[in-house]
Amino acid sequence: MSFHRVVAYAAPGVTALGLGIVNAVFGPRPDDPGFDLAICAHQPGPLLTDLGLALRVDHGLDLLTTADLVIVLPAVDYHVAASHPVLPRLRAAHERGAIMAAHCVGTFALAAAGLLSGLRVTTHWQFADELADRHPEVRVEPEALYLDEGSIVTGAGAAAGMDMCLHLVRRDHGAGRANMIARGLVVAPHRDGGQAQYISAPVPSTSADERLAAVLAWARAHLDRELSLDILAARALTSRRSFVRHFRSATGTSPHAWLRDQRLALAEELLETTDLSVEQIATRVGYRNAAVLREQFVRRRGVSPRAYRRTFAGSARRARPGNDLADPPR
Repeated sequence: MSFHRVVAYAAPGVTALGLGIVNAVFGPRPDDPGFDLAICAHQPGPLLTDLGLALRVDHGLDLLTTADLVIVLPAVDYHVAASHPVLPRLRAAHERGAIMAAHCVGTFALAAAGLLSGLRVTTHWQFADELADRHPEVRVEPEALYLDEGSIVTGAGAAAGMDMCLHLVRRDHGAGRANMIARGLVVAPHRDGGQAQYISAPVPSTSADERLAAVLAWARAHLDRELSLDILAARALTSRRSFVRHFRSATGTSPHAWLRDQRLALAEELLETTDLSVEQIATRVGYRNAAVLREQFVRRRGVSPRAYRRTFAGSARRARPGNDLADPPR
């Protein structure tokens, strides 16, 4: 079942950014009632954030027993002692079927609770080596923005918590609702690539970067066309080899994989928000026929396009106000 009750656990020194992200994604907004979000701590009362500001927390650890989704927020005090009472509560929540999530150093608490053994997880790249050293049973992949292992989802540092939370909404409530939330926050519904692109080159700084950004924007607006490597490289005014190298450096992925993800993301939204047939959607997103779309959708999403539509179409229409669903923006 899709989650509704979201409980975020805040340790001493919880980051104000982490608190802001969960409230921005899961809190109420004018065009959507949001989710049932609450914050809990070791015990109710004042809790200092990383900014030194006191946060009043009304709930203790008992609240974890009511959660469909538990999010462990990053905090200054992220080393959790083996005797800390939050650990058995996290294990109990997982055992009864709650989704468990954490980003940045919040991942350390899930590891300390023994919930990450044998799983692929990520954290802020600055803390990846420490997590791997402390928990050799965990498969740390520091290049990922987030990793989904079913009932366990982990995200990278800082703003990547937004990527992780939007992914959770997209996975359980559909691309339409995730896109609606992202539009309200003026953020990308899905960022391309991994953490590597942010370590040494956080923003475009050359004309080549600007040309690549323009090519990506153009490609997103013309997914129904043939978008060969030659066409993309020509628009970037570079050779095929240089384009591929610069593309991977900037996005952390290949042009082929990026285009596939863009096409499937648009197909998701069209399945949710329009009555177009699967054949029409396949053409709209750049596949030569519905069979190719079905193959890619099943391989990457685990369900057929029709099954996806049955699951999410109604909720997407309810999530978006007005009558702008017939031709969603690309």
